[in-house]
Amino acid sequence: MTVEKYINEIIAPKLQGDGGWVEFESITGNELVLVFQGECSKCKILHRCITWIEEQIKTDLNKSVKIKEIRKRPYFQDV
Repeated sequence: MTVEKYINEIIAPKLQGDGGWVEFESITGNELVLVFQGECSKCKILHRCITWIEEQIKTDLNKSVKIKEIRKRPYFQDV
């Protein structure tokens, strides 16, 4: 399973239960770029979730990654 497929099919549904959303953006070497939306975009403890995702990828895919986050808030939250 690719990292992109893992994020889309395994991780994203788990975050949706809390109103969050994560999308795969890119992976270059061991840098994984993810876009966090919904409740994730304003979460004060997102770093914990990022650490958890990194650990899940290491455990399930045997791949070490460092996640770079992009928070994408809905336009009406920027006002």
